[in-house]
Amino acid sequence: MTPRLFAFDLDGTLTQHKTPLSSEARGALDALRARGAALLMVGAGSCARIARQMEDYPIDILGNYGMQLALWDSGARTHRIVLDERRPCDREDVLRRAAAFRERHGLTDFAGESIEFHDSGVVTFALLGTRAAQADKLAFDPDRSRRRALYAEVCALFPDFKVFVGGSSSFDMAPAPFDKAYALARLCGERGIAKEDVLYVGDDYGPGGNDESVLLAGFPFLKIDDYRATPAKLLSLLS
Repeated sequence: MTPRLFAFDLDGTLTQHKTPLSSEARGALDALRARGAALLMVGAGSCARIARQMEDYPIDILGNYGMQLALWDSGARTHRIVLDERRPCDREDVLRRAAAFRERHGLTDFAGESIEFHDSGVVTFALLGTRAAQADKLAFDPDRSRRRALYAEVCALFPDFKVFVGGSSSFDMAPAPFDKAYALARLCGERGIAKEDVLYVGDDYGPGGNDESVLLAGFPFLKIDDYRATPAKLLSLLS
């Protein structure tokens, strides 16, 4: 049976990082919609950024780990923000904890700011700094092993946040309890959709990944290891 709700990660799942949907990915989503399934994007970024990247594809969007919700308005042909939660952030305290971590691990030499603070209350702990060269960021931890070795310590240092191994050289941190599992469970509760009637499609399901919480929460999960294969995997569900 086709799930009532297909929920998706974007980068690495439907697209390459920060790129628009391919014609194949659009075709697969169109085929799911034609079968009557509801579609939902569950993202780490803001709804506006996700909508731009998807070139306003008609899909509801959970952004900022569920702190935002944008619904597709078919009449206006645009996304309409219906939820935009903000959490206060004690910036000085976050910077103090980050500085202590840097001292312990010899990460005191960084470019730009140590922490990027977002309006929502989400923060990015940029280990190389917010202005680090792209080549340096890509070379820092290509297999995520360095950050995964530090992950438990960062979680313990920031218990008021949900921590994720993000980007190429950073930790993303959302105010607790916000993560993708929390956001998806809350929306399903509001819409009367049972967990077993959802299929989540994501690639970042390893330790510290921002899709891991959905997998651990027990939602049916389609693991993606190459975004280029995703359209065919989705279409195979309809055959």
